[in-house]
Amino acid sequence: MLGSSMERSRDWRKYNESLVKRGELYLTLSFLKNWDRDLEQINRGKLGRKFDSPWAFIEFLMLVHVIFGLPYRRMEGFLRKLSNFIPQIKPADYTTIWRRGSKLDIKLADTISASNESVVIAVDSSGIKVTNRGEWMREKWKLHRGWIKVHLAVNVETKEIVGIEVTDETVSDGAEFNPLVTQAEKNLGGGRIEAALEDGGYDRREIFNYLNEKGIQSIIKTRSNACTQSNGSPSRANAVREAREIGYQAWKEKYRYGRRWTTETTFSAVKRIAGEYVSASKPENMLHEAKLKFIFYNILLNLA
Repeated sequence: MLGSSMERSRDWRKYNESLVKRGELYLTLSFLKNWDRDLEQINRGKLGRKFDSPWAFIEFLMLVHVIFGLPYRRMEGFLRKLSNFIPQIKPADYTTIWRRGSKLDIKLADTISASNESVVIAVDSSGIKVTNRGEWMREKWKLHRGWIKVHLAVNVETKEIVGIEVTDETVSDGAEFNPLVTQAEKNLGGGRIEAALEDGGYDRREIFNYLNEKGIQSIIKTRSNACTQSNGSPSRANAVREAREIGYQAWKEKYRYGRRWTTETTFSAVKRIAGEYVSASKPENMLHEAKLKFIFYNILLNLA
């Protein structure tokens, strides 16, 4: 019912155009505009060998690597051919591309549209596979390779990612919640977080207290057998009592809890666009690559 209502209300012409515009980023040459100035700036005062290309170009290369899954050795061939058409670009070996790409630092705040309006966020996590190789072997021999866990805070209106933490599988959702909200507040600048939606995995007293201290409305699905006594968290006790008094369906409609699915939609979109796995082998590079997937999604989202 919700899905059909959303489909009827969607401006399909605008939506289709936004998808087409995302494709423009894949072959954008905007990094050429300030090439000389940017290169001079990053080489100023640098000891040792100077950089041959600005960070904007490395960002372009990493987008190709992450979105299209192009291995670094093929990236070297891609760069050779590209330099034939654009003399300003110098060929580089795959280790140089990897080295600079692994140090690429794109600030999430720079990918979020500026606004002073209040924001409602949805928080959730999902797993990213560490590799797509050897899937048959892991299934047959029951080998465990582990996976990466991505924690997101998403603006339910704009669908932008406003907070991201990337950890290994052992880190719980609740442990990353407070840092995620703090980061989201910082990234939003003037935007104030009005409410936060979470599933039952975040039903913790410390989370209710944290949101209450910040003046953020907590819209968290509490456990069906939750105690109505405060036990150190009056705000959680009030939420439990209200849910019991009016019933889950009425509570869900009152707080528009369905907006929480914005995070699920975001995870699904990123995995469709950039894949469900990372190709890096070192743990720190795995986390970096996973984070880039979601940051690039924000950039693509704001091309519309």
